[in-house]
Amino acid sequence: MAHAEHVLATCHCGSVSIRLPKAPAEITHCNCSLCRRYGVLWTYYAIADVTITSEKPTDTYAWNGKNVDFHRCSGCGCVTHWYPRKASRESLGINARLLDPEILAAAQIRYKDDAGTGLFI
Repeated sequence: MAHAEHVLATCHCGSVSIRLPKAPAEITHCNCSLCRRYGVLWTYYAIADVTITSEKPTDTYAWNGKNVDFHRCSGCGCVTHWYPRKASRESLGINARLLDPEILAAAQIRYKDDAGTGLFI
């Protein structure tokens, strides 16, 4: 049985690498006050399926200090991923803009209105 190749996402300077099990089929464009300022597109994976390596510790920010820690490279400043604070959560968000453009272009983008209704539009 053939196995699909892993996909690699990296920050601009290459200090943070994120190994994904496969290319995303779907990407979320969120318009909340934080995501629109970061300029990120999110793709989600099971924590157990992702390997994140960093040459140095990432900087983190927790919006309202509640649900997730947003990570960025301490070298180049790229937002790389968010990680849940609750141990019961099984997935994390990866900044899809760190993927090669052809991988990003092949995925469907869904728009989420987190600045208003919280629904996909």
